[in-house]
Amino acid sequence: MNKVKKAVFPVAGMGTRFLPATKAQPKEMLPIVDKPLIQYAVEEAVAAGITDIVFITGRNKRAIEDHFDTAYELESELEAAGKTALLEVTRNAVPSHVNCIYIRQSAPLGLGHAVLCARPVIGDEPFAVLLADDFMDVEQGQTPVLAQMTEVYAREGHSLLAVQDVPRSETKQYGIVSVTPYKPDLERINSIVEKPMPDVAPSTLAVVGRYVLSGRIFDYLEGLGTGAGGEIQLTDGIAALMRAEQVLAYRYTGTRYDCGSKLGYLKATVAMGKKHPETGQAFSDYLEQIK
Repeated sequence: MNKVKKAVFPVAGMGTRFLPATKAQPKEMLPIVDKPLIQYAVEEAVAAGITDIVFITGRNKRAIEDHFDTAYELESELEAAGKTALLEVTRNAVPSHVNCIYIRQSAPLGLGHAVLCARPVIGDEPFAVLLADDFMDVEQGQTPVLAQMTEVYAREGHSLLAVQDVPRSETKQYGIVSVTPYKPDLERINSIVEKPMPDVAPSTLAVVGRYVLSGRIFDYLEGLGTGAGGEIQLTDGIAALMRAEQVLAYRYTGTRYDCGSKLGYLKATVAMGKKHPETGQAFSDYLEQIK
């Protein structure tokens, strides 16, 4: 049975690129229209059948826990005021059948270390990793990106990474893979390297913030020393895992916005603003007026 039921959300980062907005709030709580980034990612996980969500947190991340907790006073006030629509929105930040688990990352030792922190909860099961900074949008009626990936995992039984082509000048911002053909939308990964300079990058195929991984990766992460940037890199753990089992690259259907950058965040805000059921038409009309 290759069902993926657990997901890891590394949310301990400082969000320095969005200072001063992130001085007193987590970057994952920055809103896209009227929902924080982290909620979009959690909704994507829930749509993929995830029932256990493991947040790897750090200092000053309490707002994430509060967001997915019950807000009794707020709910009472909304109920008393008869604001049923807002009450439902508030109550449904995460469905009742989904467990939220919080683990503190003791030091900023990198993405690989953050994922390793989840081992006591994940055990040896397959699991997903979602980076909320990578905002994944799909058209109405399309399968959300993580659900696409868990369906592939159920069929293939191999770890897989979401990938997209990037300009060669940007390879130093990503894990980059070299691949060989396998099946439609899938390729075998031959090698993976963390943030190579453009002149030495093996390709322009970049890993973006969605992963479905075998529980065996924890063994390899535990044995790693520090890599690029003095951190324990998830990329290095995946490279070690590849020596024991096949890992696939998946070209997903959807649009990714890099909300770790100001420009990507603005693009996502505009895209979702145009789709919003309450203000989408008026906002689209406004954008036409200011062209």
